[in-house]
Amino acid sequence: MAAGLSAAAAAAAFPKPIKFIRSSALLVPQPTCFSLSSRPFAPSLSRNCTGFHAPRRKTLLTVCFVLEDLKQGPSPVETETETETASPEDGPGDSAAAAAAGRPDQISASRATERLARKRSERFTYLVAAVMSSFGITSMAVMAVYYRFAWQMEGGQVPMSEMFGTFFLSVGAAVGMEFWARWAHRALWHASLWHMHESHHRPRDGPFELNDVFAIINAVPAIALLSYGFFHKGLVPGLCFGAGLGITVFGMAYMFVHDGLVHRRFPVGPIADVPYFRRVAAAHTLHHSDKFNGVPYGLFLGPKELEEVGGLEELEKEISRRTKSYKDSQS
Repeated sequence: MAAGLSAAAAAAAFPKPIKFIRSSALLVPQPTCFSLSSRPFAPSLSRNCTGFHAPRRKTLLTVCFVLEDLKQGPSPVETETETETASPEDGPGDSAAAAAAGRPDQISASRATERLARKRSERFTYLVAAVMSSFGITSMAVMAVYYRFAWQMEGGQVPMSEMFGTFFLSVGAAVGMEFWARWAHRALWHASLWHMHESHHRPRDGPFELNDVFAIINAVPAIALLSYGFFHKGLVPGLCFGAGLGITVFGMAYMFVHDGLVHRRFPVGPIADVPYFRRVAAAHTLHHSDKFNGVPYGLFLGPKELEEVGGLEELEKEISRRTKSYKDSQS
């Protein structure tokens, strides 16, 4: 009786033998059994080692999975949802509490408010820059014209040829700048200088963009021509003065129509009510939509360019859309 109890206790204390079976599609499997126990009083373990049938030719594949119940962190979607649950009045430290309270609409309103405030700040910054440059350039141009002719007429003789040359070349330079801007826009800005002009075709981050450098580049020859024409007498200096004046007038008009009316970087007042300027703004909007391979590349003659490529129908649709949007914003 004691021997039987000892055998039973030994069998319970030691694990069952582990069988390692090596399988191959080319070799006949040779099962081998190893026992973890070598004690003579465990006959049941030795019986298990001899209980194999004759080996058969087959391939066995055993796959073991170990599953663990791990505590995972929140998914990106959950994190984003929790981030968007802060209140507009909450500070940075209250975002987690707002997220726990479940207020996604309030964080959306907060972000919209911040975005609107940033846009207003950018518009105000550019408005100050536009007004200062406009009044500064306008006042200097008017004073330069006045003092130049007053200085030249000190002897009592009116230099008619010089005055008419200045006037006609100022008008010609202003018109010629439209064709220069169209050519430069197509051949330079959308080609070799695209790395600078690309900032104008992407959402702007801040009140200014890299494309604004072109305005400074165009101002350099205008200032040089005006300076030479102001400090010298004669027909040639008068023509140079007129050319610089025309470039200046075109630059100011371009700033108000392009930056103010089209891209709404600052309010333009009654300019938005001029029908032709509405057509110009709509035409330039189509340039940014790239519906006609970038046409129009010019600004003030943009509607004419669209007419040449058969884009009048799209132009009228864009005019209607902009008019409706402008009326909705005013109501």
